[in-house]
Amino acid sequence: MYAGTLSFDLLLGDVHSLKEKRSVVRPIVAELHRKFAVSVAETGEQDLHRRAEIGIAVVSGDLGHIQDVLDRCERWMIARPEVELLSARQRIHGDDD
Repeated sequence: MYAGTLSFDLLLGDVHSLKEKRSVVRPIVAELHRKFAVSVAETGEQDLHRRAEIGIAVVSGDLGHIQDVLDRCERWMIARPEVELLSARQRIHGDDD
């Protein structure tokens, strides 16, 4: 069994309040969950209105499947015009960890 995680550090565009931030982050989280069948949540920077951290997790018995899903999530996020991807960090954990 393998578990893969991916975290995004995002800079949000024209956002001036935490309410506006929610209106940008919520659809991103929902679409990642729907499109890629991953667990996803806003995991950090919750008190800053122009920054967001989003975490993704996926579990599978196939290492290749995890890598493929995480890579597709990252490419999808890069293509989002409303956010700037500052960094993305992937980790894969196996039974030996």
